[in-house]
Amino acid sequence: MQLSGDQKLEAYRRMLRIRRFEEEGMRQFKAGKIPGPFHVSMGQEAAIVGSCLALRADDAMTGTHRSHGHPIGKGAHLDALMAEVMGKEGGICKGRGGSMHLADRSVGIISESAIVGGGIPLATGCAFSARVRGIDQVTLCFFGDGAVNQGTFHESLNMASLWKLPVIYLCENNGYAITTSVARSHGQPDIALRAAGYGMPGVTVDGQDVGAVYEATARAVTRARAGEGPTLIVANTYRFDEHSFGLVIPGEPYRSIEEVDTYKRDRDPIELYRTVLLEEGINEGSLAEIEEEVTEAVKQAVKFALASPLPRPETLPDYLFNSPVAAAAANPERN
Repeated sequence: MQLSGDQKLEAYRRMLRIRRFEEEGMRQFKAGKIPGPFHVSMGQEAAIVGSCLALRADDAMTGTHRSHGHPIGKGAHLDALMAEVMGKEGGICKGRGGSMHLADRSVGIISESAIVGGGIPLATGCAFSARVRGIDQVTLCFFGDGAVNQGTFHESLNMASLWKLPVIYLCENNGYAITTSVARSHGQPDIALRAAGYGMPGVTVDGQDVGAVYEATARAVTRARAGEGPTLIVANTYRFDEHSFGLVIPGEPYRSIEEVDTYKRDRDPIELYRTVLLEEGINEGSLAEIEEEVTEAVKQAVKFALASPLPRPETLPDYLFNSPVAAAAANPERN
């Protein structure tokens, strides 16, 4: 189960789209165009894209507070995504979700959650729904190493194993949660070993290698569709920036500048994969075309987002439970 030729170029395109989107997001944040915190996933692109490419278009997914990359990894358009993080009416959720509460059903994202571990039971429920409906849809659940110590992680994995639910739990293990290392916060720092307690496979993979993540996820997807139950995948990756962009951590540093610089220089997943593609004979010009295309797409997304209006104050109750707008959306045949 390896990436095909077309998938390899698409993997490079999607990783680069995540990187350029978030780089531009940081510029817009500094300019005061993005409200609230802004959590970037730069350095973690291979774990995102490798796993998403193993899914079908109709498969579902849940994310985290650090989830601009997840919809892009699944193929989302950038315009509405950029508008959403700016809180604009043209956004995926019409500006109601913002940076940490995105949902994009066009690419199967049922929810992202600012609550640590909040997406794990939602993904489990989504997989249960597929079982009840008798379809072979798979749900991919993203979470970080910090969520592994949440009770929802253990309860969900136990339930999924008992019922053999078609769900893949993918831990983006960047090693530090917010600022505390796995070694200092996990009684069992080898996260994949926890799968044994729930009777499911536990797989550890290099999260900076998009091909390796794809292969591990593709095997888990095949297993889930065959009715064999869930898999826990731990993608060991690295977060280049702080927990939240612009966040200043007081006190002693929890990681050294040298460590961060080493990862940026030697373990950047995009640069690593670009080298792999060139070594495999991919033309430099083909990669340059993708790079130009991505740069232009991000520029257009910013232009679209800046031109989009803010939601009007009188629309605040729209889309809430039992609101007229929500009722109309839920029952379109009555309109």
